[in-house]
Amino acid sequence: MIRFKSLGSGSSGNATVVQARSGAGAAHLLVDCGLGIRELDKRLRAAGMMADQIDAVFITHEHGDHIGCARTLALRERIPVYMSEGTYAAIGQPDFEGLLRLACDGLAFEVGAMQVRPFTVPHDAREPLQLTCTDGSTRLGVVTDLGHVTAHVLQELAGCATLLLECNHDEDLLRTSSYPAFLKRRVGGPYGHLANSAAAALAQAVLAAGALRQVVAGHLSEQNNKPELVRAALAQALNCASDDVHVADGPSGSGWLTA
Repeated sequence: MIRFKSLGSGSSGNATVVQARSGAGAAHLLVDCGLGIRELDKRLRAAGMMADQIDAVFITHEHGDHIGCARTLALRERIPVYMSEGTYAAIGQPDFEGLLRLACDGLAFEVGAMQVRPFTVPHDAREPLQLTCTDGSTRLGVVTDLGHVTAHVLQELAGCATLLLECNHDEDLLRTSSYPAFLKRRVGGPYGHLANSAAAALAQAVLAAGALRQVVAGHLSEQNNKPELVRAALAQALNCASDDVHVADGPSGSGWLTA
């Protein structure tokens, strides 16, 4: 069984725990670590966990709201950290004391009973990766930072039962916001972040491909989006009630959910 919980999702910091249970116990992967170490410990305790239960960390890219305290956590708890070679170069190639594991597109690795498969996405980072996680029966897709949806992204997400999906901005709110013009271009551009409409189209395409039954919206802009707009867009795409769409926020993330 795959369970997951967002510890926080947005520009204030991103971190998600993915758990796979088997006869041998539970394995835990922390996807991104974009919080301070004390805040991460606090949110893990609120989730019923301790940091020493984390078996591996996966960093999607080098931006501060994703890399956060990854090295501090890894060295304190002696946890392996997976990231792309480009991400490692972008953070200055710090010493991970043998705990660094280089990840790349399409090369799966295992964390206990969980198989993790990274894949490339278009985003304004050195070598960004997102990922799917499976225990062999259920597949979870994590796609929280990408500027547009490629055929490769859709191929990697086909067969996912659940998506943790970026719904960063409403296009009208972004256009009329107080953001400077260059930032509007960056956020709304092909290497920025997904608009609600693009996220809904992605979810609809994954639904048409097979097993999708649940979408959790994440990485919402505090200024350029609203949860009710996200729920409406995804509910229409998935032909479900808006209350069936979960939204992960910055301060509290989400509850524990089964993929």
